[in-house]
Amino acid sequence: MTIDIRPIQTHDEYRAVEQLQREVWGLEEVEVVPNHLLFTSHKNGGLVLGAFASLPGEGEERLVGFVFGFVGLTADGQVKHCSHMAGVAPSHQDQNVGYRLKLAQREHVLGQGMDLVTWTFDPLESRNARLNFHKLGTTCDTYLRDLYGSMRDALNVGLPSDRFQVDWHVASARVAERLQGEWTGPSLSTLQAEGVPIVNRFPLAELPRPPQKILPIEGDRLLLQIPPHFQAVKAADLGLARVWRLHTRALFEAAFAAGYTAVDLLFEGGQSCYLLERIGFPHEDRTR
Repeated sequence: MTIDIRPIQTHDEYRAVEQLQREVWGLEEVEVVPNHLLFTSHKNGGLVLGAFASLPGEGEERLVGFVFGFVGLTADGQVKHCSHMAGVAPSHQDQNVGYRLKLAQREHVLGQGMDLVTWTFDPLESRNARLNFHKLGTTCDTYLRDLYGSMRDALNVGLPSDRFQVDWHVASARVAERLQGEWTGPSLSTLQAEGVPIVNRFPLAELPRPPQKILPIEGDRLLLQIPPHFQAVKAADLGLARVWRLHTRALFEAAFAAGYTAVDLLFEGGQSCYLLERIGFPHEDRTR
C-alpha cells in the first residue's frame, strides 16, 4: 500500500473530505465543514491536503486523511497559518499519515513566507500530544476553557471543550531538529532521576483517578501526568472524565500563569506526562 500526499483538487475529493470528517469524529451534518467552504478557503490562500491510499493492483485511490487550514492573524497582527482540522481514518491511524500531512503543511506555509502555524487540541489526548510536541516540536502556553462550548460529536460529547493552543514555529531550529528524525530528547526516567517532579503522580490503573496530593508548581522544570488513554476513561465513566478535565485544567492554568511552557509529551512504562519548562515571567506580560 502506498500513501500519496497532495492538495485536494476535484469536487469529488472535497466531498470525500466531508465524508472523512463524519468517519473520524462522528459529526452531525450541521458540524461538517462543507465542500464549498473548503474549496473557497483553499483557492484564497488556505490549504486542503489529502492523504490518498492505493493498493497494488487496484485502480482506485481512497482518501484516508486530510488537513485543512487558512491564513489568520495573531493577537498582535502577525500573519500565521491557522490549522483548523486534521484527521486520519481509523483504518490508517498510527501509520505516520498524520505526521506526513503536517510535514506537507509545513512546506506549504514556508513557501508562502510564513513561519507560524497554530492549532488547538484536547490536552488529555495523549496520542495527539505526542505527535504535536515530541515529533513536530510545537510548544504551548495557552489554555482555553470550553473553547467550542458543548460539542456534539462522538469524541467530545459530554465534556467541556477545553483546548491547548499550540504554536508551531516551522522555520525554527527546534522544529528542524525534531524533523531530522534523530532527536529523542530526555526520557521520563532520566528527568525523574534528575529530580524533575511529577506534580500530580498517580498509580497506573485501568481507570486512574486524580491524586489528592499535588506538589507545588515551582522550579525550572516539572512534569504533569495525564491518563494515557482518556477516551477509554470517558467511555467507561463520563463523570470521572469530567473530574480529570477540571483537575488538569487547574494545573495547566496555574503553570502557564506562573511562566511555564509545555514543550514535550513523554510516554514511558504506561505513564504519560507533559514536560513543562519555566520561561521566567508571568503569562499576562507575554506578547505573541
